[in-house]
Amino acid sequence: MKTNTIEISKKILKITGSTNAQFNLIREGDKVLLGLSGGKDSMLLATLLARLKKYAPFKFEFKAVTIDYGRGGEYGYIFDYCENLEIPYELYPTDIYKILEANKREGSVYCSFCSRMRRGALYSKALEGGFNKLALAHHLDDAAESFMMNLTYNGALRSMPPLYRAENGLYVIRPLIFVRERQIIDFIAKNNIYIAPDCNCPIMWQTHDKRPFAREKTKQMLKKMEEENPDFFTSLKVALGNVHLKSLFDERYLDKQEE
Repeated sequence: MKTNTIEISKKILKITGSTNAQFNLIREGDKVLLGLSGGKDSMLLATLLARLKKYAPFKFEFKAVTIDYGRGGEYGYIFDYCENLEIPYELYPTDIYKILEANKREGSVYCSFCSRMRRGALYSKALEGGFNKLALAHHLDDAAESFMMNLTYNGALRSMPPLYRAENGLYVIRPLIFVRERQIIDFIAKNNIYIAPDCNCPIMWQTHDKRPFAREKTKQMLKKMEEENPDFFTSLKVALGNVHLKSLFDERYLDKQEE
């Protein structure tokens, strides 16, 4: 597949362009490391960053890195895709899978543990390479699921911000945070982009492992809510940027009474 045959819809370009402008996600002189899993979301983000680097009125650097969990995987198509788009790319070997196997407990889901180790590996690679920003490919559906899961299972009002500063000083950015998952699926299908069946995800390698049921239940709940209210995701997106802290129960934000 040649670079000039890859088409990104005008709607996706408009959404991501306005998101970048609103939150200043990528600026002049930035060095951005992209976490490229090889799944549909990160493949779109890689394509967008390659396009932005070519046409943006400012200069920035970026590189893509895939975390190898230490069990092998299907990576050839990622190498080829990055080569076609002239994206600097590295496959980063780790022992994450071995650590997961050593610490796994029967009946437990280790997705969050795996995610933390993967993020730690990306942080290490970013700091090692002198990058100041780490780009992740979470989209609006991910943010909605995160919000609802925190609300219903963890008792917290929390989601995924477009930009935040990690304790190590790196800025984590999510350029796709206002893009819908169905738009990404459509991009992959229209461009006939190959994606590995399991996206090299460790949870898919063991048929006896417990699956993350909470996320799947949340997906189905959100699907039903959108069927009943087609504007649900639009409203939720606005709500996540329109927080009235004093209307909640957190004592830190309530008005203090005079003594």
